Amino acid sequence: MSDISLTASMRTNLLSLQNTQSLMDTTQERLSTGKKVNSAIDNPSSYYTAQNLTNRASDLESLLDSMGQGIQTIKAANEGIEAITSFVQQAKAVANTARDTAIKSEVKSSGTFETPATATDIKLRIGDKEITYNVKDSDGLTQVVGGLKGKLNGVGLDTKVDIVEKNGSLVVKTLDGVSEQYEVSISSAETFGLTLNGKIDTAARNESIKQFNDILTQIDQLAADASYKGVNLLKGDDLKVIFNEDRSSFIEVKGDDATAGGLGLTAVEDWSTNDKVEATITAVEGAITELRNMASEFGNNYSIVQTRQDFTENLMNVLTEGADDLTLADMNEESANMLALQTRQQLGVNALSLASQSAQSVLSLF
Repeated sequence: MSDISLTASMRTNLLSLQNTQSLMDTTQERLSTGKKVNSAIDNPSSYYTAQNLTNRASDLESLLDSMGQGIQTIKAANEGIEAITSFVQQAKAVANTARDTAIKSEVKSSGTFETPATATDIKLRIGDKEITYNVKDSDGLTQVVGGLKGKLNGVGLDTKVDIVEKNGSLVVKTLDGVSEQYEVSISSAETFGLTLNGKIDTAARNESIKQFNDILTQIDQLAADASYKGVNLLKGDDLKVIFNEDRSSFIEVKGDDATAGGLGLTAVEDWSTNDKVEATITAVEGAITELRNMASEFGNNYSIVQTRQDFTENLMNVLTEGADDLTLADMNEESANMLALQTRQQLGVNALSLASQSAQSVLSLF
């Protein structure tokens, strides 16, 4: 170019065309990328500010997955609590049924008591205990019953069984609240015309005990199955959910023990008295209260994590919009610019052509 001489007007028009082409290149880039700031060269302040906003939005997006998994973990625990509550309520119903089940039972003699001609002994065996009463020739059944009853204390059975006369028969029966089982028999029965052989069974509530204990087993198994990705809030595991990119904002969800033992429920061995059944019912009601407290706590934590998740999603949108405001091009404006530049380019070419006509007139001399 330095070796070629151009007229002043041609050089001016050429520079104008070059400037127009540069602007067209810039406009074309904006139209193709949709951004007015594509690198730090375009606008350092806007570029780096937008990049920081975009990076933060990206960091928060990775935390959304963690929040979502935290929500699922809490939901798994809540589902477990609801199912365990149903089991505990079922256990309460079983205990109520047991409380309403009578546990009295008795063994009655057969035959007619005959007063002996001479004094002799009558022996009554109850389980592994034996009591003996010396029957006098003047004793009737009433005296025999009273005598045998007086012997119960000596063998430690007076608080467990009783001996009474009932409709002319000798009756051995359990007292209220006794769970032991006894085989009962009389020796020398032929002397008195009595036959007494059988079992006093006071375990009428055993089936309810089995049902209750089976439910406790199911509670333990369900609590163990309420885990999510290795975290079980119903077995004492804790959960930490991070809310911001520098980990300074978070919530720690404390786990609890929702097993039968953790709820204060133990396997039943003896429901021989209504007081013992009532004690179990009280424990079950306490477990229901504890489960409701757990559900309330987990529900509160769930709401917190859900709210933070919604906030994070909205904040990401704000950050992205802010970055876009700094870098995105106005496509309408850029399209108008391109149209104007194309017109300017055509005018510049025409102007350059006119400027060169004076030089072209020299050709007419040849």
